[in-house]
Amino acid sequence: MSLYKRRNVYWSYLFQDGIRHSQSTGTGNRRLAESIEQRFKEDLTRSRHQIVEPKPQMPFGELAARFLAEGGARPWHLDRLKILLPYWSGIPIGRIHKSIVADYRRRRHAAKSVTDTTINRDLQALRHILYWAQDEGFLTANPLTRLRLVPERRKPRAILGCGAEERLLAAAASHLRPIIMAALDTGMRRGELLHQLWEHVDLGRNLLFVTQSKTAGGESREIPLTERLASLLTERRQDAGLVFTFQANPIQQIKTAWKTAMRRAEIRYCRFHDLRHTFNTRLMEAGVMQEVRKALMGHSTGEDINAIYTHVELPAKREAIRKLERWVRNQKQPFDSEKEA
Repeated sequence: MSLYKRRNVYWSYLFQDGIRHSQSTGTGNRRLAESIEQRFKEDLTRSRHQIVEPKPQMPFGELAARFLAEGGARPWHLDRLKILLPYWSGIPIGRIHKSIVADYRRRRHAAKSVTDTTINRDLQALRHILYWAQDEGFLTANPLTRLRLVPERRKPRAILGCGAEERLLAAAASHLRPIIMAALDTGMRRGELLHQLWEHVDLGRNLLFVTQSKTAGGESREIPLTERLASLLTERRQDAGLVFTFQANPIQQIKTAWKTAMRRAEIRYCRFHDLRHTFNTRLMEAGVMQEVRKALMGHSTGEDINAIYTHVELPAKREAIRKLERWVRNQKQPFDSEKEA
């Protein structure tokens, strides 16, 4: 490094990898110029090694925009950010701490009747984005690492009966009806259904391949089609693109259509995710073994040591779907008899 004076202002120059870099320090004070020159050297070193300098003054709104563009955001992240940004957008990420979280929780309760569960989901999304900021080097540590969420009152999982299923399908909008049917017959998650591509549907073999998995390992899986789902997909067959669309456009969310269908069907409480629980319960009552149910639903094996040695073959899955169809037919017979009478 070297300092030299030009017109009463010190300039710094240094060589790095054979390249000469120079910069004005903007001062005629030698001691201050030496301090500025040292920072100049550190900046060049960080740039050379692609080291990101922490940016605690970055507004959360800017961080959120970067996360959506580069952080592998899921649709539910976008849903949560629509709620988070009005409050958090202008707050520097280095100033986020638990007392601000407590104020956010109070304001959410005061502004709208929301449950602690809903606010917990907001804060989980916020914490996830701050972890991403830490990984990217914008923060040295996540201030919400040890944030305690409010204990949630778990509601019993709703299982859709066959009669309620018929009412729901009849009440659902035309773009929602096939999604409901697919959820009941495959146990797929909402995000998996909305991202399902025709390229991953094999109608010749009556198979559907799930590639957009939510599990930690992101494992894909194959699900045999029921007769009614195979018939539905055959009628809607396309060469490429998304399987489920609204007026040929991707479906971003189904919350409004779901609530409308529930109200019209006079079903008091049932989340879309409960269709997945319904699929699992029906398989269980049809006598399908747990290992096969987990394989069909794409459950993460976690720390289950036995899962390493367990692989469910396709014939076992096909037999499980046949058992499911027989069980559903038997359950629907009383309803069909009432209609004929």
